[in-house]
Amino acid sequence: MQALLELLFASTWWKYDPADRSLFSISYRTFNLIEGTAWIGFGILVLRRYLRFRSSRLELWYAAVFALFGLTDFREAYAMQAWLLWTKLVILIALLWIRKTVMSQYYPERRVY
Repeated sequence: MQALLELLFASTWWKYDPADRSLFSISYRTFNLIEGTAWIGFGILVLRRYLRFRSSRLELWYAAVFALFGLTDFREAYAMQAWLLWTKLVILIALLWIRKTVMSQYYPERRVY
């Protein structure tokens, strides 16, 4: 039981090593850096929409949660740890809930943005 709890909550599954030039290591790190940039970009788009329409202050949280999710990807570019995966899951759930609320209440005619 102790080993399972450690695996689920305290393990480090991957860690960036500059000397590791494997395709996996390079690709994993690069993907996370690009993905983090994209999530922060989405947050900026939501913030821009809020500044334009000022429909709801919830959009500020929406933008912040996007940015926070992006920051977790920057962390993941250096180490993938169990606690980080759980944190990302909680942030993703919050992101989806806020998106559903904002889009259905304030932009029901829009499908994506």
